[in-house]
Amino acid sequence: MANNFSNSYGIGGNEVRQEGQEAILEIPQNKTLIAQKLTPNTPVRPEIVTGLKNMDEVFEHFDPKINVAFEDDEGKITREELAFKNVGDFSINGLIAQSPFLTDLKTKNEQYQKMIKQLKTNKVLKLALQDPEARKSIIETIETLIQEIEQTDK
Repeated sequence: MANNFSNSYGIGGNEVRQEGQEAILEIPQNKTLIAQKLTPNTPVRPEIVTGLKNMDEVFEHFDPKINVAFEDDEGKITREELAFKNVGDFSINGLIAQSPFLTDLKTKNEQYQKMIKQLKTNKVLKLALQDPEARKSIIETIETLIQEIEQTDK
């Protein structure tokens, strides 16, 4: 008796056809999903859209974007528009890449992390900070450097 089954089937197997081209992973339990409107105009009534075959076509059709107000540590508001052309644009790096405000925050964070590392690992600096006289001298030097930087920014 000839075997009529192809190599892709086995005993008890079920055929599962892929619906889309891109995989969308289930959200892990330790993550938060934020859902919000990302299109500028609210439709008067729901619109049925057919014929979109992949995620790129969905993003192209709906053109999701949002205006965001960022507040810095001094209370100054910076407004930016974030646009989404693919799923990657929703990631941290995708958001940072299109936002000067977030890019600046990332740079500051990296600089602070370097300073923390220096404070934890630099033995000479640790000893200098323990001596009140040397500590005062270091603080005065840093304050002078800050003033010089602020003057060159103007």
